[in-house]
Amino acid sequence: MDEVLLGKADIIERCLQRIETVYIGSENELETNYIKQDSIILNIQRMCEASIGAAMHIVRCHKLGIPRDSRQAFTMLVNAKLIDKQLGEYLEAMVGFRNVAVHNYTEINMEVVRGILNEHMDDMKAFSRLLIKQSLP
Repeated sequence: MDEVLLGKADIIERCLQRIETVYIGSENELETNYIKQDSIILNIQRMCEASIGAAMHIVRCHKLGIPRDSRQAFTMLVNAKLIDKQLGEYLEAMVGFRNVAVHNYTEINMEVVRGILNEHMDDMKAFSRLLIKQSLP
């Protein structure tokens, strides 16, 4: 078993649960409740970091090369047919969101956050399941 991938999957699952706890039932508070915003954005960031770490680990284990940046790690997984193109593109976009959140390049657009919450949580669940599957011998 690959403990690294299991650990990353666990982080993603935990973040998904925390986001669901904070967001579901109070969706209309996203723009006005800064504590909920911070919690949600922090957990999206953590999921992204765990996904990047997992992608880098898979790239290394499968000897796919050396990615020049985080986004390229996901491209390498797509090219190796370890993840599908749509999931790879979403994960690459998450890297961009993470960069905005971490480095404060621009103010975070709550519509983008809402889009992630309403349209892409299943993508993170799918990636977590893939990590668990990849971790098995």
